Amino acid sequence: MSSPYYLKGSPLNVRLNSVIGWLARHGLSIAGTAEMSVRGRKSGKMQRIPVNPHVHDGVQYLVSARGHSQWVRNMRVAGGGELRVGRKVREFTAVELPDAEKLPILRTYLEKWGWEVNQYFQGVTAKSSDEEITAAAQDHPVFRITVRK
Repeated sequence: MSSPYYLKGSPLNVRLNSVIGWLARHGLSIAGTAEMSVRGRKSGKMQRIPVNPHVHDGVQYLVSARGHSQWVRNMRVAGGGELRVGRKVREFTAVELPDAEKLPILRTYLEKWGWEVNQYFQGVTAKSSDEEITAAAQDHPVFRITVRK
């Protein structure tokens, strides 16, 4: 049995993520990015990572383009976290979607963010067939998030 799909970022990707997270933390969101904080499942400390919150049919989602990453594993345990852009911090709860429900979310996510994330989807793009996107769904966790008021 193989390990779940995860594509580690290159040193350049890691550096860019650091800059994008810093910008979001200081109030500058690029194309809707935010800095997410989620409690580490082992350390208990808040872990921060830049994310692309995605809205589909009025509902917010977080998609893991790189696959079953550390933030995904932490989110599965924590069940929520915080999104920050500058001083605006929004707490949220998260529920992971089953693969069968991901198709429309992944397609619209790739339409909006493909310029940034297509490289992580192993040839699948917003123009791929429903079957191709559905086949890729198992490699890309999706969480429906509900911001606490």
